[in-house]
Amino acid sequence: MASLRQRPNARVLIVGGGINGVGTFRDLALQGVDVALVERGDYCQGASGASSHMIHGGIRYLENGEFRLVKESVVERNRLLRIAPHYVKPLQTTIPIFSTFSGVLAAPLRFLTHKQQGKPKERGAFLIKLGLSLYDSFSRDGGSVPRHQFRGRKKALAELPLLHPGVKYTATYFDASVHNPERLTLDVLQDGEKAGAAEAAGSARASNYLSLASVKGNAPGSSTVELRDELTGEVFDFTADVIINTTGAWVDLTNQAMGAASSFMGGTKGSHIVLDHPGLLAACNGREIFFEHTDGRIVLIYPMGDRVLVGTTDVDADMSEDAVCTEAEIDYFFDLIGHVFPDIAVNRDQIVYTFSGVRPLPKHDATQPGFVSRDYRIERRTPEAGGSGAVVLSLVGGKWTTFRALAEHLSNDVLAELGMERKVSTAKLAIGGGAGFPDTDAGIQQWIKAHMNGSRDADRVSGLLTRYGTRAGEVIRHLDAGPDSLLHSTRELSVRELEFMAANEQIGHLVDVLIRRTSLAFRGLVTGELLNEVADLLAEPLGWDAADRAAEIHHAQEVLKRNHGVEVHSLVA
Repeated sequence: MASLRQRPNARVLIVGGGINGVGTFRDLALQGVDVALVERGDYCQGASGASSHMIHGGIRYLENGEFRLVKESVVERNRLLRIAPHYVKPLQTTIPIFSTFSGVLAAPLRFLTHKQQGKPKERGAFLIKLGLSLYDSFSRDGGSVPRHQFRGRKKALAELPLLHPGVKYTATYFDASVHNPERLTLDVLQDGEKAGAAEAAGSARASNYLSLASVKGNAPGSSTVELRDELTGEVFDFTADVIINTTGAWVDLTNQAMGAASSFMGGTKGSHIVLDHPGLLAACNGREIFFEHTDGRIVLIYPMGDRVLVGTTDVDADMSEDAVCTEAEIDYFFDLIGHVFPDIAVNRDQIVYTFSGVRPLPKHDATQPGFVSRDYRIERRTPEAGGSGAVVLSLVGGKWTTFRALAEHLSNDVLAELGMERKVSTAKLAIGGGAGFPDTDAGIQQWIKAHMNGSRDADRVSGLLTRYGTRAGEVIRHLDAGPDSLLHSTRELSVRELEFMAANEQIGHLVDVLIRRTSLAFRGLVTGELLNEVADLLAEPLGWDAADRAAEIHHAQEVLKRNHGVEVHSLVA
């Protein structure tokens, strides 16, 4: 924040700190562009943090005829497995199939019209086999995942005995997952900051909790906007030659704030629940269950560590309201679990976390949400002839899997505006803690053993490696530079690790640590004791007095309850 105030100008200003904005920030910084990024909340707080945690080619997009997107997605999935192996992992996925030829007649109409024709017809084995064969053909370009496999009923139930006994086949293929999307976003951001520092001190600057409030004025080739510090309420002016709007579902509202209203967006809400359910976890047998529910919606049951993620819905979003998981959506999730695992009972007491986000989809009028394109486009606005002001590029659409390619595309457009050439490609460039990450289980165990000491056991080192990738080495050096101890409320954090986060990871609120710097909230591990202890330890490095500390605890409780269905009682009145 201070660096942006001290030099209130940059060639390029990116508004929006989701994965696409952050990816573009990194790419431009690597090209030596003077670039700044502002995010009104925390990084990866919006749709980027509310994803299904999948890095996938999007097999279902084939039915929409989006072959370019599927090919790009598969190539980028394979690439992320190589350049971000600390967070992106292979994901075995199984589709339970209950018919052979169902949907064969409806599928061509869906393909041509992008609408559901009458009552949903489930896709049978013939259609799924056809789709997976085509999917495999896209995967051959630099791919390392196995081809899909079909199983008949007997073998399917031998592998997944709790599946609905009416299953006729299963189809199993591989995609990928990202268990820590928030930390991957942070790694991408820090890569950009480091690249900027290598080029010239302060040439790549980013701040969260900083919003674009309005346009103050235009000059030939540039615009001056007013930025607001969301933590203090202070405002200051900032000037840029090119403004990139990557605010996702809020693109139109951001353009409106800049005095140029648009109507590009038509986002849909997607919700998920996280269950602590050992029976359902065991039933999945280590693989994602990916299938078509009775309403034609593609849904998933996805084991993540010792929890199970269930999602997702796809309904038109009301941008005037917070995106939250409703009781009706929870009922829908319980129903879809029963569709494939009828003997497994679930109840609301087993929900440890819920989350919702608004997909940054284009305006789609009468097109049903499930058929809206997941591809992206870039809208360019230039000053009128002879006028003044910055060029504004608005990103419409975009998905997690393709963020690197999208950022490259967007950066190339910006470089053209600035009359600059690309200096480096990000296609093979390791992201953050993915650099030097061990590529075998034996290598991982060796890394863990090498970083253990008398006070740090294998579980603690493994947790650090999972959280930071090989950047854990930097964290461990900080831990070893002074007296350290684990928190009383969790064995997953220590006093000096929280100090490291406060100094290096732009923490604005207590809740940032619980939701986005760790997975404690996601796994339902936040307690009143944890709230109090983390607030105590952050107070000094973040300059909180007693009133600030109490306010942060209350804020965390409110966010967890309102947005994530988690009620945590503080130990302090």
